[in-house]
Amino acid sequence: MKRINIVTLGCSKNIADSEHIAFQLAEGGYEVIFDSNDTDAGTVIVNTCGFIADAKEESIETILEFADAKNRGLIERLFVIGCLSQRYREELHKEIPEVDGYFGARDMSEVIRALDVEYRPEKWCERLQITPKHYAYLKISEGCNRNCSYCIIPHIRGSHKSLPVEELVREAEMLAFKGVKELIVIAQETTFYGMDLYGERRLGELLERLCQINGIEWIRLHYAYPANFPDDVIKILANEPKMCKYLDIPLQHISDNQLSLMRRNITREQTLDLIERLRREVPCIAIRTTMLVGHPGETEKDFEELKQFVADIEFERLGVFIYSPEEGTYSADRMEDDVPEMVRHEREKELMLIQRGISSRRNLSLTGTVQRVIIDCREGSYYLGRTQYDSPEVDNQVYISSPKRLQKGSFYDVRITSADDYDLYAVLN
Repeated sequence: MKRINIVTLGCSKNIADSEHIAFQLAEGGYEVIFDSNDTDAGTVIVNTCGFIADAKEESIETILEFADAKNRGLIERLFVIGCLSQRYREELHKEIPEVDGYFGARDMSEVIRALDVEYRPEKWCERLQITPKHYAYLKISEGCNRNCSYCIIPHIRGSHKSLPVEELVREAEMLAFKGVKELIVIAQETTFYGMDLYGERRLGELLERLCQINGIEWIRLHYAYPANFPDDVIKILANEPKMCKYLDIPLQHISDNQLSLMRRNITREQTLDLIERLRREVPCIAIRTTMLVGHPGETEKDFEELKQFVADIEFERLGVFIYSPEEGTYSADRMEDDVPEMVRHEREKELMLIQRGISSRRNLSLTGTVQRVIIDCREGSYYLGRTQYDSPEVDNQVYISSPKRLQKGSFYDVRITSADDYDLYAVLN
């Protein structure tokens, strides 16, 4: 069989795209491997990220490594797809001509055809998984209609385009049949789902349908937009047993000045009201959020307000991005980049230091409690699991000591024995 290596960089949305491409290529006679660093495949596809400077740099370095392998005769063909090539196709073609074809984030069917495989849209629901077999990302829409000042994604991925409910349910059913127990619902903005197809938000309906699928035990919601958050989704988070009491909702800032400059369509007061509602109506919910520091116009007063907000709210999970001016965005093209890079990095460190203390205290408070976990893998003498409050790759892990063999992808009750800043330690209950 012809062998192809698909290397995926960037976000979970790229993982879902690569998995769908892999299935089509496998149907067309290729043996597909994922993320191999070895030159053990005749053809390589690099699925790139072009969101921020660090991601672009990683993507370019990876392309150059495989271009060098091609020059040395170690691989035969090299294709580049995804956000970076959507954004910089002409420049990349000039700088790295060794690549046999550049395809954008909206050209997934074209790379399949370029590899002499018939693209079969009726089978786009099917995939070969990169993730462990017990969890999968369900991408419910493409693109975004928001106009956040710092974000290039609408320019790269286009306007919001939802997949039909029935198609997503069928895809989830196929995943469940293959052994997936945890669905992680993703999109650039999940809460806008359905507006383009149905004229109204249908995320709540979709979640309810997913909860009815046999075999799926956990459903986790990522990348929600805080403005006009759907009331029915809060009720589903509270009442559906399969819904993890977890919400990834990037807030980015709390200062009204910054929220306005970032074009976030929400105020400080509205943000506080939403957090209060979520915690009141969904007891024990873990809120994961991200903050953006160093955006143009962020004053010392704005940042002090953000620090106090993070300290007061005590988010269960929090990450911090440093502002990266991206050409083509409102803030890069129309605003003065007036926060020095050194100050941006200092602000990121200050905010994460506050969050580290919050995370440590929260973890220590769980000592002695019993938690249900799903097992992801074994590492040394520990089994690594996650609670419903933790998403793969980005959140806490539970290190479990057990004389009994634990099955990957199975659920167990464990008793937390100790904790550190970002991880928990446990034994079987």
